[in-house]
Amino acid sequence: MSVSFDVAPVQSQLELTPLGPHFGAEVAGIDVETASQEQLAALRSALVQHKVLFLRDQFIDDAAHIELGRRLGELTAGHPVHDSGDVPAEVYALDSQDNGFADVWHTDVTFMPRPPLGSILRPLVLPPNGGDTNWADSQLAYESLSTPMQRLVDQLTAVHDGNREFGYYLKQRRQGQGNLWDGERVTALVPVEHPVVRVHPETGRKGLFVNPGFTSHIVGVSEAESRGILDALYAHLTKPEHVVRHRWRLGDLVLWDNRSTAHYANRDYGSQRRIMHRITLRGDIPVGP
Repeated sequence: MSVSFDVAPVQSQLELTPLGPHFGAEVAGIDVETASQEQLAALRSALVQHKVLFLRDQFIDDAAHIELGRRLGELTAGHPVHDSGDVPAEVYALDSQDNGFADVWHTDVTFMPRPPLGSILRPLVLPPNGGDTNWADSQLAYESLSTPMQRLVDQLTAVHDGNREFGYYLKQRRQGQGNLWDGERVTALVPVEHPVVRVHPETGRKGLFVNPGFTSHIVGVSEAESRGILDALYAHLTKPEHVVRHRWRLGDLVLWDNRSTAHYANRDYGSQRRIMHRITLRGDIPVGP
């Protein structure tokens, strides 16, 4: 299914409160279960502009979560290989009691040829304290690099490898039979190459498209050079001025543009339980400068 939106919908459809001078915004004035198509067009436009959107008091179930995703775009499976149990196929359930952690900076599913356009996440169970999530603006990070560094990274390609995180799981727990992704059953996680700098398909802005979770190395340079470049980019990407942080409460719904952000979930709540449900919107093949 393809959903089209006006590229410049009426922003008065939503109440937006920016969280910082560059990215992130709280959204009010919308109930996602009853939202008009004009409101969703405004939401979709705001997502590209602000990169991560925070909505409060959206007490929805999986069915409404999925319906919202379908109204915003085309859904993928919840995850290429993970079996989330007794939930719809579009849902990726992250349960801290089943190793459902995301405590490494990453951009969702970059180890596939066509990573998601964006993600929509909501909490089901939260610890009394902790478990905040942080997002980094990869476009701001690129734009704040020095000109020589921009010229360097514009030329580079990196390998993204899902085996480091999910290879054992796919082989042992799924017996080599993952989920349907882009119309094909995932039976192996073949490393893929993406540009280190991604050009956003809707705005044309450049952003860093490497992440510690799935990027293994840069193509065509030595291992030492690759590690040095990637470490410098990761440190720059996650500088405090590039990051917004969200403290969860039940009823929250967060949408982010996976093409222009990375994120990290704090694992600071000990043995307390944290359950999150995520859906993802089908994206396109990353393109460099």
